[in-house]
This record gives sequence, structure tokens and C-alpha cells, in this order.
Amino acid sequence: MLYIAICEDEASQLAAIRDKVQIYLKENNILAELKAYGRSDLLKYDLQEGKYFDIILSDIEMPDTDGMKLAKEIRGCLPDAILIFVTAYLKYAIDAYELEVFRYIPKSCLDEKLPGALEIAIKRVQSQADKSYLIQTAARIEKILLKQIVYIQKDGKNAMIICTDSSVKSVRKSLSDVHKELNSKDFVFVERGSIVNIAQIKSIQKEEVLLSNGVRIHASRPRLEEIKERMAIYWSEHI
Repeated sequence: MLYIAICEDEASQLAAIRDKVQIYLKENNILAELKAYGRSDLLKYDLQEGKYFDIILSDIEMPDTDGMKLAKEIRGCLPDAILIFVTAYLKYAIDAYELEVFRYIPKSCLDEKLPGALEIAIKRVQSQADKSYLIQTAARIEKILLKQIVYIQKDGKNAMIICTDSSVKSVRKSLSDVHKELNSKDFVFVERGSIVNIAQIKSIQKEEVLLSNGVRIHASRPRLEEIKERMAIYWSEHI
């Protein structure tokens, strides 16, 4: 499932972009949740509340904000989202590049440029699907890149995911369930209550695993040999 947002203050233009995206998705049998915003503040509110999108198409020049400010807000909430600017204002192209905007499509070229931009953007999202972990609850959807996860610990009935930016994500699942959903050989149990990302291990000292963020986690003796073997395999593949 893909999550796509469109932000455009002109109702007719918003409807036109939405229709073109829907046609593309239908013709290519792509399952997606599409949400249209006629005001940028509504999009910003949803982002601040934890709403997740893989792809965001936005106008640049809007009454309540400009696309550059909106792009910075999006980057603050969804650093890995793919941004596509759809606009008539060519003067913003350089700034858009600096903000890592994926594509810049003039409104006059929608029919010509939009399908190709969507095709490449969707392929990029799909290629990263096995490199991320999706947290989905009734209130929010959030995608975390596997490389951003340092370790995961049990906390009662929750699994606490600690990331490289020091943020902590809570999932109401068992560690075993999270481990299965990660579906990656780069994550290993070091004890019953902790899973670590092998890429984030700096060293093993006696029965402690030292992680990249300075945290030390106790490793049970029966698991030490497996951890060392997995580390050796990982580094042989990545050096």
C-alpha cells in the first residue's frame, strides 16, 4: 500500500492532479491511499499528528505559505518522503533542488511529465519497502528505515524501537513479532528482551554489546557465538 498526498489551493487544479494520479494508479494496478489537501496548513497539521506519506505532490505558491517553507516542514516530519512540486513558478527550481525535491513539474506539462515522475517515484518507494519497518496504528502510520534502528527492547507489552537520531518509537507488539516483521538477517536477539541491529554494533566486550550510540546491552552467553558469527558475515558482505 502506497500513501500519497496532493496539496494545491486551486480546487480545479487539485481535482485535475488527483484525477490524473488516480488514472495512473488504476492503469498500473497500484494500490494506494490518496489524500487531497486544499490548504497547506491542513497537510502540516496531519504531518505533525504523525500522518505518513510516501509521496507528496505540492504546489509551490499558495496563499497561506510557499512551497519552500512547506518542503522544510515536510522534511522535518518525513525526511524520506518523495516530494514532487507541481507549479507554474519556475523561479523556485534551484531552491527545490536544494531541498531534495524529487521532481519539478510545470503545470503546463502535467500530462507529459506526471506519469513518468510517478513511475520512477513509485519504483523507488517499492525498492525501499524491504529496507524499512512500518508502524501502523489507528492513529498513525510511520515508516522507519532499518538502517536508522539501533536496537529494540521489550517494555511490558510494548516493543521500544531506539533510532540513530535518539528518537524512540513504541509498538504494542512482542519482540518476536517485531523480529519477524523486520524480516532481516541484520537484526539479532542478544537476550530475551533485546534485539540489536548488527550494523550498529561497535564491539563485544565480555558479555556486553557496545552500540554506536554508546549504549551497552547485556548479551546472554548462549547467544554470544551467534552474534559474533552474524557480525562476521555482515562485515564480510559490507567491507
